Amino acid sequence: MSDDQSYELLGFDNVLLPVGNLEEAVGFYERAGFAVGFRLDEAGIALLKVGGETPGILLRAEEALGHRPPPWPATRVWLEVPDARAAAKTLAAAGIALLDAPLSVATGWTVEVADPWGNVVGFTDYSKRPELARR
Repeated sequence: MSDDQSYELLGFDNVLLPVGNLEEAVGFYERAGFAVGFRLDEAGIALLKVGGETPGILLRAEEALGHRPPPWPATRVWLEVPDARAAAKTLAAAGIALLDAPLSVATGWTVEVADPWGNVVGFTDYSKRPELARR
């Protein structure tokens, strides 16, 4: 790209996840520990807060979308948490099935869940590389 055509990436706006039923999706994500930033049922959207950041996860109703297992490979959104293994216990206690047991990764631990429409969300920590963690 030439200089007059380039652009600068400033950061994330939102991550959009298609869901088949907004009410059911909001309930699922609330059980998973997300707070709802706003909800516009008439537009078929709800924003889930992620930390103190303005961008979040935007649930968008797609009425034709039915329940399905996550496709493999699927796009994954990983969110930082203080302790992924503790998050796994909290998710399981809330009735949310883990895709697998917490997995050791280079920076710490990660656990993933899938919503009823196959969207995969991971919760990862930096317990092995705390200097990289948010705080």
